[in-house]
Amino acid sequence: MAAGRGRPTQLADNRVMFPGSITDVAGIKVGHATESARPTGCSVVLCEAGATCGVDVRGAAPGTRETDLLRPDNLVEQVHAVLLAGGSAFGLDAAAGVMRWLEERGCGFEVGPVVGAGPSARPLRVPIVPAAVLFDLWVGDARVRPGAEGGHAACLAARQETPAQGCVGAGAGATVGKLFGIERAMKGGIGTASLRVGAVTVGALVAVNAIGDVVDPASGRVLAGARTADGRAPLDSVAAILRGELPARALAGMATTIGVVATDAALTKAQAGKLATMAHDGLARCIRPAHTMTDGDTLFALATGGSGRPGDMTVLGVMAAEATARAIVNAVRAATGLREPPLPAARDLGLS
Repeated sequence: MAAGRGRPTQLADNRVMFPGSITDVAGIKVGHATESARPTGCSVVLCEAGATCGVDVRGAAPGTRETDLLRPDNLVEQVHAVLLAGGSAFGLDAAAGVMRWLEERGCGFEVGPVVGAGPSARPLRVPIVPAAVLFDLWVGDARVRPGAEGGHAACLAARQETPAQGCVGAGAGATVGKLFGIERAMKGGIGTASLRVGAVTVGALVAVNAIGDVVDPASGRVLAGARTADGRAPLDSVAAILRGELPARALAGMATTIGVVATDAALTKAQAGKLATMAHDGLARCIRPAHTMTDGDTLFALATGGSGRPGDMTVLGVMAAEATARAIVNAVRAATGLREPPLPAARDLGLS
């Protein structure tokens, strides 16, 4: 197999971004909706024709929807979109807007009853939209959250082109490095990347809102995370803990990294679930610590089958972990800082 899409690109401001997007998987579209009243929003991964889906929830404080449905022994085989949103549990409301958009286009699981009469009669379909949320309520007015209109707007904005990265959609209010207090945190965001090996493509879209630091997996260097007391340099949270510098007690559920990996390989539900599990390896390479008691880290895996290839699970797992890691790095490198509350981004401290 010949590998492609591997080399990072250096931008004019010296940021190095990994190439590709989850939309390189045929049949996948991404749309963002960002609230104007405060930094928050939602992002949708559309697969209108249906895709096999699995999930792996690793964090101890998740906020999710329809994850039980994705168990291999349950009825529904395919989903039609996956939603990522800010707003904590309130943000799950945005999935209703995604369902409405899909229903308007006749997408969904056929449940039997006929709607309408005569030539306009059609089977009733229920769109299947799993979702996960992250906690960003402490950034700005907590009464502003993504809702059904935001979910619908994200669908209207969905395209097959490479989506915007950084502080948009579900990444608008994302932050990282909160172990030593939010006043020493940095800005997170949403990122995407993809790889192709042979005839198979794997892409990832990840909203990075970790309580831990984001590191470059190649060098171990902190790209964004908890800052030193003067706010001018990264602290390295894990190294600080191992030195005996213990963080203050964190608010339960104040973090969470959520994302979607997608492939054009043909997979069963069980295999899609395993792919989501293997993608978490990429999350753990880049986020330190990961899967904590105050994170709700959740990754979904979509398989469209568009390549016509069954895919080797070992190869796909390697690709999914790498795509996830690259998307996480892209998220913090694309992020921009906030003035209020004062949250610098990696580029502001020359870390990207």
